[in-house]
Amino acid sequence: MPLSAYNHVSIPSFMYGTAWKKEATTGLVLQAVQAGFTAIDTANQLVHYDEARVGEALLQLATQGITRDQLFLQTKFTPINGQDHRLPYDARASITTQVQQSFASSLSHLHTDYLDSYVLHGPYSRRGLGAEDWEVWAAIESLYDTGKTKMIGVSNVAADQLTLLCMKAKHKPMVVQNRCYAAFGWDKEVRDICNANMIIYQGFSLLTANREVLSFPAILTMAAKYQAGPAQMVFRFSQQIGMLPLTGSTNSKHMTEDLQCEQFTLSPDELTVIETIGQ
Repeated sequence: MPLSAYNHVSIPSFMYGTAWKKEATTGLVLQAVQAGFTAIDTANQLVHYDEARVGEALLQLATQGITRDQLFLQTKFTPINGQDHRLPYDARASITTQVQQSFASSLSHLHTDYLDSYVLHGPYSRRGLGAEDWEVWAAIESLYDTGKTKMIGVSNVAADQLTLLCMKAKHKPMVVQNRCYAAFGWDKEVRDICNANMIIYQGFSLLTANREVLSFPAILTMAAKYQAGPAQMVFRFSQQIGMLPLTGSTNSKHMTEDLQCEQFTLSPDELTVIETIGQ
């Protein structure tokens, strides 16, 4: 089920994330698509991702009749501070050139001539936005202007940084991807900015950052009521409050179960319980 048709792109309501998969990446992407995922998230950053192995899966899927246009592909530009020695660009080049080189490399890895979404893996600055952040964002905006990526966004972003981007950028972000902690209201401050600016909020680490939540009695009671698992409660909650959840499951049974969370609807009271559960 598509989340929405944003900028003429149909965005699925659940995304498969490929971080930490290493040599298992190709097989797991194939499993995820077989389970029903049509949105794949990766990054051109060999520390945590293997983008080329995602591309290998895409080649195999094409031979099975699942073509590029049936999938939503999102990857990221990772600044030097998030890379190791295996850089997808020339470290001595300008940031603008680095973005162009990384983007071209991503297209090659993924065997495609366009992306559905291209994301800045994280600002250079910890607070506020510096000259490097404005240069990198302008380079990403330029790729959007050429039509080579249909959407652009930013990950690991703080509320003050997102506010600045929305106020001052030529093109404000269309997606935000953040780690989501129940203890902080599931990143409520950033989500509110996204809602106000029609930005799609993608939540990652929904389970791994909130393991204790999965065993809370209220969650277990809901799971029993809907004959589902605690993970499905969290994923369904996230969808119902307007979030696009990511899962990185390596278990094909869990992949299928995750997608089945759309078969039930939590009540407003249940949503409130989960929204405030870790606070």
